[in-house]
Amino acid sequence: MTSTVIYEGELRTVALHNASGTTIETDAPVDNQGKGERFSPSDLVATALGSCMLTIMGQRARDLDIPLKGTSIDIQKTMKTDPRRIAGLSLTFHLPAGLHLSEKHKIILQRAAETCPVKYSIHPDIDVQINFNWHTAVEDFSTY
Repeated sequence: MTSTVIYEGELRTVALHNASGTTIETDAPVDNQGKGERFSPSDLVATALGSCMLTIMGQRARDLDIPLKGTSIDIQKTMKTDPRRIAGLSLTFHLPAGLHLSEKHKIILQRAAETCPVKYSIHPDIDVQINFNWHTAVEDFSTY
């Protein structure tokens, strides 16, 4: 079993990763009757896509001895109504300023990111936009 999700009340859940014992809490967003104090379930879908893409890129970068540490992704999720669902995901990759890659390596890393299993699992009606900024890594998360 992968996980167990428990309803805590007040539109909050706690998801337990059974193998490690780690947890993630979710809240319904403010615009959907929730507190918005945690990731929403649809935020987790968007975040899973970014995490998956970076993980697959990281595997390929490791094989090529390319240091990706410090790479970040800004993710914007757009919702639709009737029925409420994810309409679009926009991901902007920021790679470290000191990382100088050939065009060949950039293409290899982009293609690796685009082959992540989560991306293949997203319904084709969801508009996914992916942009790569090769020299603009976010180094200070305190501004978030």
